[in-house]
Formats: sequence, C-alpha cells, structure tokens
Amino acid sequence: MLFKGCHNDIPMGNEETIPPKENIIKVGILHSLSGTMAISETAVVEAELLAIKEINRNGGVLGKQIEAIIEDGASDWLTFRDKARKLIDKDQVVTVFGCWTSASRQAVLPVFEAKNHMLWYPVQYEGQECSRNIFYTGATPNQQIEPAVKWLLQNKGDEFFLVGSDYIFPRTANLIIKQQLDALGGKTVGENYLPLGNIGVGSIISKIQATLPHGGIIFNSLNGDSNVAFFKQIHAAGLGADKYPVMSVSIAEEEVRQMGVEYLRGHYAAWNYFQTVETPENIKFVDSFKAEYGADRVTNDPMESAYVMVYLWKQAVEKAGSEMDLEAIRVSAIGQQFNAPHGMVTMHPNHHISKTVRIGQVRDDGLFDIVYSSDTSVAPIPWNRFVPETQNYRCDWTDPHKGGKYEV
Repeated sequence: MLFKGCHNDIPMGNEETIPPKENIIKVGILHSLSGTMAISETAVVEAELLAIKEINRNGGVLGKQIEAIIEDGASDWLTFRDKARKLIDKDQVVTVFGCWTSASRQAVLPVFEAKNHMLWYPVQYEGQECSRNIFYTGATPNQQIEPAVKWLLQNKGDEFFLVGSDYIFPRTANLIIKQQLDALGGKTVGENYLPLGNIGVGSIISKIQATLPHGGIIFNSLNGDSNVAFFKQIHAAGLGADKYPVMSVSIAEEEVRQMGVEYLRGHYAAWNYFQTVETPENIKFVDSFKAEYGADRVTNDPMESAYVMVYLWKQAVEKAGSEMDLEAIRVSAIGQQFNAPHGMVTMHPNHHISKTVRIGQVRDDGLFDIVYSSDTSVAPIPWNRFVPETQNYRCDWTDPHKGGKYEV
C-alpha cells in the first residue's frame, strides 16, 4: 500500500515497492483520526484504504498505482479547511476522499469550489446542497430520514422527541422531520441539541421522561462521543427500546462495537447498508475487510459508501482517460454504475447516487437485523420536498444552461 501523511496507527499491511513518480496517482484522504469524530471516521479511512489496495493489486488506475496522502481533520472544521488546501496546493492530489460531518464538508466546500477541485463525500447528510465540485455517495434525506420517519409512524407511534448535535446536519434533518410529521399526522413533542462532543445529556433525558411519560419515539441525530453518554444514560434511566425506541441516523455497527451492545440492543438505525446484507458482493467486502484489519472488526454504511466511492472515481477516471482532467472526470462520473455490497448504485446528474433504503434493529451480537428494505433502489433528491423554500429546486450538472441548482 502506498501512503503518506498522518495515519494514526491504521494497519496497512506490507508496503509495496514504490513505482516511479510518473506511474503514481496521488489522492487525498481527509477525515478525523482524533477528537470526538474519530470514533466514526477512523474506520471510514480504513475502508478507503482497502479499496485503494485492491485497485492497486489489480493494476491500478490507467496503469498507475494510487498513493494515498492521509490528513487528520481532528474534528475541527478550520483544520479540515487548512488540510484541504494543503492536499490540493502542496501535495497536488488529483482528488480528495473525505469528511463526515456537514460542518467539515461546508468548511472545505469553498476551498474546492475556489480551486475548482474535486471532493468525494461518503456520509449521509441533510441535503439542501448541490456542488459541481462534490460527488456525494451517502444518503440524501429521502434515502434515509424520510423513510425512517414513515416506518416509525406505521410501526412505532406518532409522538417524536428529536435530539441531535448542534450543527447543520441535525438541525436541518430535524426541520425536515418536523415538516414531514406535520404532513403525515405525527407530532413533535420535544427538540434538544448538544454541542458536538458534549456529554451533558442528563437534562435531555429528563425532558424525554417529562414529555413522553408513557413512552414514545426518540429520533437521534447525535454524532461522535455524545452518543456514548446518551445511550448509557437512557439505559441507566430505564428507557428501554420496548417503550422508548431510538432511531439513529449516525449510529452503525462500528459505534455499537465501541460503545457496547448492552446499551443499544433493540434500538434502531436507518441506513442503506448493514453488515448483514446478504449479497455475494457484501460477503466479499466483509471478508476482505476482516482479513485486512482483524476478524473481530465490523463494517457499516459510511464505510461501504467510502469503499464504493473510490471505485466510482476509478471508473470515471478510466472513462475520461486522464486522472488530471477533472472536467472530463466530472462528466464521466455521471451514469457510472457499481455493484456495491448493498446493491447496484448509479451516479445521477445531481452528483448523488441511487441507494436501497434499509432499517435495522440492534441484536445481541451487535449487528443489525434488517426489519425493512425498500423494494427498489431509491433515486436521490438533494433538495427536500418537505421544506417549502426548496421543494421545487432541482440539481443537474449535465445541462450547462441550468448551472446545477435550478427551480422547476
């Protein structure tokens, strides 16, 4: 594996013979390997490195080997911005795979747009964005949040308490949820936020008990270490999954493994991929990841999206015939398909991919029983239909007259 930069003791396997510079393609990897978001982002880096190792082993891209330059965003948005500039200007990478939180993505977005560069972003997010410089392989709200709310209304009740970290993704997600509940006959009984990384969840637990004395749904968009305190304290308070089911959109197998299954057993998460998806591609993905990083490790949705985006980038580069011609790569990326571990994905003209929607329930071994799966792959809708200001917006980078974002 070819790599440079910060790697935070991520096991890489045996380093291979480094080819001449003219036979190397340099890419950037930019995630939090320290701070509150490291609990989630470290495994995403591992998945990206796994894809790069596989591609290199099979001949590379355009006959060249990929060199990954890894930088630590350190859960700090200004650091993300500075590292993005460093990767583009100093390291001269041809693309960057990176970010988790919307705060980090929005911190680097002006950098990629000003320098007309390219970011591949692997995590579900709130939508309400459309950049020609970003390809998004995580879920849009209609591929995660909206179907989760609909499933809960049909199966678990109609009273929702919303809890999230205090930054753009949870606040926008909860705006969408409230609008959706109003439209579908549900009720928002409470809404609380914590600064990212804050563990002072006691007052939120008290408010949940006061507003939902006999039980109800907790919709959770906390990120990072705050989730550890939250689930441990709702467990200690006796708010079991039978009466207080928690639906999370940023908790997956890796977080369950690190936090302890005893605190999450019976609760739910909405994603597109779970390790328990039964496809030949997923069996291969899980086996490869465990062989590289340890038999006790798990895979999850952001890791799968990160793994997939490296392959989609590879295919776009090969179709363009150049790793340097970013405009040609942008055009070539549209329509790219990949038989991902969770199912076939297609890159749409709005720079997002189609995805199968799934809801899982945490079981005794820390993996998820899949309790719902969409019948077909769901097309991405970045501009949300439940938000009046944006419900008529569309995004299409194949039509130069529309300039990306436009109103129908």
